[in-house]
Amino acid sequence: MTAHVLMYSTGVCPYCVMAERLLKAKGVEEIEKIRVDLDPTVREAMMLKTGRRTVPQIYIGETHVGGFDDLSALDRAGKLQGLLFPD
Repeated sequence: MTAHVLMYSTGVCPYCVMAERLLKAKGVEEIEKIRVDLDPTVREAMMLKTGRRTVPQIYIGETHVGGFDDLSALDRAGKLQGLLFPD
């Protein structure tokens, strides 16, 4: 079973789409998406939680992965699979 994946995103975000594609290619079937473009208070909450203002902001379980570049770097380093499928 995969870890819970949460992604802050917007309606038109190519990096969000790429992040979703990468996660699905790794076997993630469900991604909880929170749209920050629909409510300014949601974006503020994301910025407080992550310290960042750009999307996507991705959490795998309790771990803040960061954005798409961070996610793909984790994958290249061989560390993404272990986060997605913890023992």
